[in-house]
Amino acid sequence: MTLSLLLGAAAAPMILAAPAAAQSFAVQAFAAEDPSGPSTALEEVIVTGEPAMRNRTDDVVPTLSYDLEYFQRFEPLTVGDALKRVPSVTFLSDVLESDGVRLRGLDPGYTQVLIDGERVPGAGLDRSFFVDRIPAELIERVEVVRSSSANRSGDALAGAVNIVLRDALSLDGGYVRLGALNWSDSEYGRWGGTYGAVWGGQVGPGRLLVGANIQDRRNPKNKFSQRFDAPGGTLENVEVQTDVRDGADYSFNAAYSVDVGPGALELSGAFVRTDRYQDEDSLEYRNGVQSDANLLTVNDNDLDIRTDNLALRGRYAFDMAGGRTRIKLGYASINDDQYEFEAESEYLRDAVAYPDEDRFTLDSTRVNIEDAEISGAVEHERGLAGGATLEFGVQWNRKDRDTLIQETPRIRFNVPNAPAPRPAVPAFGAFASVPGGEGTIEETRIDPYVMLSGETGAVKWETGLRYESTRTTITDLTAAAADRVTETDHGFLLPSASLRWRLSETDRIIVSVARTVRRPDFDRLQPALLEEEFGDSDFIGDPKLKPESAWGVDVGFERRLGRRGVVGLNAFYRDVTDLIEAVNTGAVGSGGAGTFVYTVDNVGDGRVWGLEFDLSTPLDALGMADTGVFLNASWLDSEVDDFMGTRRFNDQSDYVFNTGFTHDIPAWGAAFGATYRKQGDAFSRVLAEEVRTSYGADLEVFVEKRIASNIVVRLTGSNLLNASKDEVFDKFDSVADQTARAHDEYELETEDAGPWYQLVMRVAF
Repeated sequence: MTLSLLLGAAAAPMILAAPAAAQSFAVQAFAAEDPSGPSTALEEVIVTGEPAMRNRTDDVVPTLSYDLEYFQRFEPLTVGDALKRVPSVTFLSDVLESDGVRLRGLDPGYTQVLIDGERVPGAGLDRSFFVDRIPAELIERVEVVRSSSANRSGDALAGAVNIVLRDALSLDGGYVRLGALNWSDSEYGRWGGTYGAVWGGQVGPGRLLVGANIQDRRNPKNKFSQRFDAPGGTLENVEVQTDVRDGADYSFNAAYSVDVGPGALELSGAFVRTDRYQDEDSLEYRNGVQSDANLLTVNDNDLDIRTDNLALRGRYAFDMAGGRTRIKLGYASINDDQYEFEAESEYLRDAVAYPDEDRFTLDSTRVNIEDAEISGAVEHERGLAGGATLEFGVQWNRKDRDTLIQETPRIRFNVPNAPAPRPAVPAFGAFASVPGGEGTIEETRIDPYVMLSGETGAVKWETGLRYESTRTTITDLTAAAADRVTETDHGFLLPSASLRWRLSETDRIIVSVARTVRRPDFDRLQPALLEEEFGDSDFIGDPKLKPESAWGVDVGFERRLGRRGVVGLNAFYRDVTDLIEAVNTGAVGSGGAGTFVYTVDNVGDGRVWGLEFDLSTPLDALGMADTGVFLNASWLDSEVDDFMGTRRFNDQSDYVFNTGFTHDIPAWGAAFGATYRKQGDAFSRVLAEEVRTSYGADLEVFVEKRIASNIVVRLTGSNLLNASKDEVFDKFDSVADQTARAHDEYELETEDAGPWYQLVMRVAF
């Protein structure tokens, strides 16, 4: 009934609106379609001259916008590298990795990642999209949207990151990017390359933009682990590990814009392929003594990854019924193929030390995830009497996700008492699907919305209502026939309202209130029994899980500093209900007495809050117009009750701090700068395991020189402080042991990767 009423409300204004209303409709409908004009290729390449600042947007919803020029001098390889300089963005990745963006420190599933304002599927079980899959060369700007609007998907409890790609109207001319990369994991380093080209201009009746990019990627990490029987207890073993991730990213994008009939047609597409090989090798030693006589295991764990991301968009906007109508169609997909094997040789299972092998184990796994979304929308915007604007429409999305996770039978030889000697190259058996590893998830969403906006004196405002209805069908092909298919329906009414109050020519206050949702992780929905998933206890998913929902408020103050500077302070709060947490079914687990089968359910509530400060300004007031500085700091906190008491949301860092500067020397055609970043500690508590994570500080610098009117050369250095990631693991056999603090294992792990350097030349033409 609610859906029918809202659809009716969305359609009624189009039917009843009088032509006279159109006369008061200034050309404000879909204002983003009327850009000021493309920048030249020379402007894209040569940014020497004045510091690049954060944009001060005109949006009513609190939004931070950063053009590529803000990041470009540090030559980020990926969108993830760029986002490291943005307020309230944290990562819980390995050193030199920036994949799952954690806005306000929350799990990536709480952050909505958009490309050109549209949802994109990700390979992650939490529905998140890895932003390090998008090369920075594709983007025009990055927007951090702190609250929600009725015309955007409500899957943004923490906020949204909108990656705006270059379009056909953004560039006039072209440029080439050539570079060399050096990583410090050998005496003279390892070398790679980065190559790209972009061109935009008039083609036929419209404008075309095309770009291509190839860049090598490498992350050479060293890890060291110490394992004790308990905190402060006996050192049982140490592990020395190298973890080298080597690969390349390939990308191509194109966009075409042309007037067709009474309207404007925009077509765009982007393809990104990530090829990566991860080679982990480790040696484990008894009692921490690193000698052949104490060698416990030799492990070789390799993972081959190929991920393809494709996004195709079409949009046609035209005048209709006294307003402006837009029709959108889109297709986005991700295809993630992985093959992994792990070979382990064990020693000291008897009294004979290395090189006599006691046991050899070999495992092999392959994973294929195909996730495709087809989307469409019909949206209309029109002016109303009194200067207000009405926007309404219906957005539709169909997701099809196929998962295939298979393993071969484990190969294990006990040496020397095996039935036969271990072959040099053991033969794997046939692949078979693991429990819960083969199935499909189909989701169909129909989301109508209606939104009013306007300006009254010094106040600009927006209010709206969105209804999201989702039908989900889960098919688990590894389950019994009677349990294979589960269907659920959920509907959420999502109100939102924002206002921007101009206090003076320099000061303004922005307030926003919205309701948002977070949909369950895919693995939490599948009713597959996973043995010994939590210590010695089992786990089974619940396909009837409801999404989490939250009411949130943002209150911010912003001041313009001089011509281009800006400083802001924002406070936020989220009240989360139907929080998804693990619960005990009471059933005895596969391990027998003392073990249980756990599942998940919508239990309890949670709260998230924090303060966000950001400053971006040239130092004009100090007579240093050629120097720009930025500083942002976020204090983050939360509270949730779990099976042991109160904690923060898992893995939320308690703060993140960024600062940096750029300085131009116009007389020399040169510039230099640096950024410094520090992320606070994070804590996670799940069944049978607790993890505390901390990171060292990250320092990056650049030096650039303009060597011709159309050529600039930049040298950048990253991770110059050789920041480490340090983790403390408390591991238990059961929740009872966890409560009693009876450890199964206590582990300290640290990893580092060393600095890396990049020399890049950009040539405009």
